[in-house]
Amino acid sequence: METRSFRDLRLSVLMLGTVQFGLPYGIANRTGQPSYEEVRGILAAASEGGVNCLDTAAVYGTSEQVLGRALGELGIADRMTVATKVTQMANEGVSSADADEIVEESVTRSLRNLRLDCLPICLFHLESNFLLYADSLRRMKAKGLVRHIGSSVNFPEPAGRILGSGAAEAVQMPSSVLDQRFFRLGIRDLAAASGVALFARSIYLQGLLLMREEEILPELAGVIPVRRALESLAREEGIGLAELAVRYMLSADGITSLVVGVDTAQQLRENLKAFSRGPLAPGLRARVDQAVPDLPESILFPGNWSRKIPPVKPVSRAGG
Repeated sequence: METRSFRDLRLSVLMLGTVQFGLPYGIANRTGQPSYEEVRGILAAASEGGVNCLDTAAVYGTSEQVLGRALGELGIADRMTVATKVTQMANEGVSSADADEIVEESVTRSLRNLRLDCLPICLFHLESNFLLYADSLRRMKAKGLVRHIGSSVNFPEPAGRILGSGAAEAVQMPSSVLDQRFFRLGIRDLAAASGVALFARSIYLQGLLLMREEEILPELAGVIPVRRALESLAREEGIGLAELAVRYMLSADGITSLVVGVDTAQQLRENLKAFSRGPLAPGLRARVDQAVPDLPESILFPGNWSRKIPPVKPVSRAGG
């Protein structure tokens, strides 16, 4: 497995997403939340395949607790770099002192759940939270409870503001063969100029890219002709659509790791095979770019879908 540099770390290009370890997640999820034994199998296969980094969050149900237990039992905790995210906060009614308390409580709880002394990478879950409360997370770094800080983002404009702030060391963004907003608006170049790691998530757009066409919600039907065009290109190359999606992202400069979630160890092994085949050839990459129009955010932003992960109530000292 290829690794890439991030500050004092070397991270595998595949970062295993673990939201489904704590929640039944994904629009195309057919198997539900994996059992604990299934999670152990996935983590063992990931380690054997050279994966050395994991993505989780305080709001991903029991994901952190499951990871802490399984990594310890498998004896691979020291081989894995964990990136987690603090609990979500309201964007108003939270004082600086309240933010400090909420962030420290979240960080402390994550350390306990993950059975760590220091969080290697800790992000805010919302870009708005980072822009308001970054100092609270910086204070956790000063205390030695967090090594590297940053934010998960949903939209390019606030991502640009975060990168321009100079406060973030890592940004996690949605990007895929279908969702090229961040690429087209120069976020990769800005991150490179700022020395910030980019973690790309939703490379299958939460499964929308790969689910059976007849199961696509009517509100998302605009993706169907684009998928068909990409499927045609993949067939011409003798590969599957999933492999095309992975290798397209591997050919994107400036990405540190791709966050990929799986429900089974077999899915992980299939992803490892696709990753091992490397980037797309430049000619095919160009044809893919030509085949994908600018899709609306009603399709690209899962928060707008009628079927999505369970909502998480923001934390606010004012609201309780």
